[in-house]
Amino acid sequence: MKALITGGAGFIGSHLADALLAQGCEVTAADDLSRGRPENIAHLRRDRRFSFVRIDVCDTKKLLGVCKRGRFDVIFHLAANSDIGLGTKDPSTDLRRTFMTTASVLECARLAAVPELVFASTSAVYGELGGRLTEVSGPLAPVSLYGAAKLSSEAFISAYASLYGLKARVVRFPNVIGERCTHGVIYDFMRKLDKNPRALTILGDGRQTKPYMYVKDLVDAILFVRKHAKGPFQCYNTCPKGLTSVREIAGITCAGMGLENVKYEFTGGARGWKGDVPRYEFDCSRLRKLGWKGGNRTSTESVKLAVKAIMECRTSGR
Repeated sequence: MKALITGGAGFIGSHLADALLAQGCEVTAADDLSRGRPENIAHLRRDRRFSFVRIDVCDTKKLLGVCKRGRFDVIFHLAANSDIGLGTKDPSTDLRRTFMTTASVLECARLAAVPELVFASTSAVYGELGGRLTEVSGPLAPVSLYGAAKLSSEAFISAYASLYGLKARVVRFPNVIGERCTHGVIYDFMRKLDKNPRALTILGDGRQTKPYMYVKDLVDAILFVRKHAKGPFQCYNTCPKGLTSVREIAGITCAGMGLENVKYEFTGGARGWKGDVPRYEFDCSRLRKLGWKGGNRTSTESVKLAVKAIMECRTSGR
């Protein structure tokens, strides 16, 4: 199988590349390196089945050339703005980097006759709906521009699947954690503690509670959906078991860094920033019914594993 990964040098994209290569696939990673990092894929450069293209995915003409030359069987579309705060400050960010990247990828898939697309979506499309969120929960009312751009992307993907025969898979991610991360609560905590190991500023009141999924477990779910889902368009939640609070993550991070008696300083309020959803819970029974046996690690176990993996990478210099 020949696969294109947009955002392939990023946190999740590079782990997906690892897994696809391990399965014997040929992989092309496309990334503008605004968020992705060359070091994330440095270990793959020796593999003849791997190639990297530095490209702005919004440049449809150039991306189409890549698709026509690559003759891909599937595109895994992960390229997007991952900084919700930046998207709030500049609304054009998510319009261009999250929605327009999708529009460009869809048009290239159509023109280059790529038969299949797997799209990285998010819990942010649900907004602040209460209860356990299922794929049919609604109406969907995102509270961040990131979530709105992802939801708009899902709508375009659905239309392309209907109009042009594209086989499309949408996977809605929870909070994703692990080595090579470039944002998120663990990353932010570690950066703050590097500067001041005696005190940690925590956005909000620390009671924000969500599912946190280890990146390799997420990749397993993505590939499972791609292999087993039937029909022209399908959408699946994926998540670990249980939830973890931000305050719990602070404790796990401090312990993983070998720090004791760290003073927590809360900025206050129920949410960490504008566009943040303080609490949500995924229902992944639809994915389970499809036959997925993964995701047995709990959210808190995932946090502990992620902190350990990140610290090991720091120690080894990877």
